[in-house]
Amino acid sequence: MPDRIVAGTWAIGAVMTRGDVVIERAVAEHLTVALDKLADAGATVEVVPGGIRVAMSERPRCVDIVTLPFPGFPTDLQPMAVALAAVSTGTALITENVFEGRFMFVNELVRLGADVRIDGHHAVVRGRERLSSAPVVATDIRAGAGLVLAGLVSDGVTEVQEVHHVDRGYPDFVQQLQGLGAQVGRTQRAG
Repeated sequence: MPDRIVAGTWAIGAVMTRGDVVIERAVAEHLTVALDKLADAGATVEVVPGGIRVAMSERPRCVDIVTLPFPGFPTDLQPMAVALAAVSTGTALITENVFEGRFMFVNELVRLGADVRIDGHHAVVRGRERLSSAPVVATDIRAGAGLVLAGLVSDGVTEVQEVHHVDRGYPDFVQQLQGLGAQVGRTQRAG
């Protein structure tokens, strides 16, 4: 069974990329609030034999999110939620109530063209049709995963540095993304 944060990351990624993904062995009851938010954004979310199916055919709508301890919206999915809002239609208010430093990755997302303003424990995100490419740095596991998802919907080539953070929480992430059709690869830096 995938960890609920990993399953939630795949669900948000499906919505961001307007994909159709079955997350095998995911448990919907572990992600009730997050899946409800994806449905509010316009996604089809359904429990299927052996997992959860998340599908999105149009540009998602922005939804407001407030992080809370379980069973609320997980703080560990907040970077992915901000990345989702960055490519959705409308404006979202993301409120972080659990982890004080969780918005540290926003400057990297802004480098990709996201329109995000931070005010204390609130982020106001104005969605854009597409993001642009840039080199960005993963500062932790979840921020890195959010940046990788943002890179999937960016024009050009986005390089996410310090991906060892992402590897800690998402084993075989690159191979799994490739299996879903993403144009993503791992490179070695010279030096």
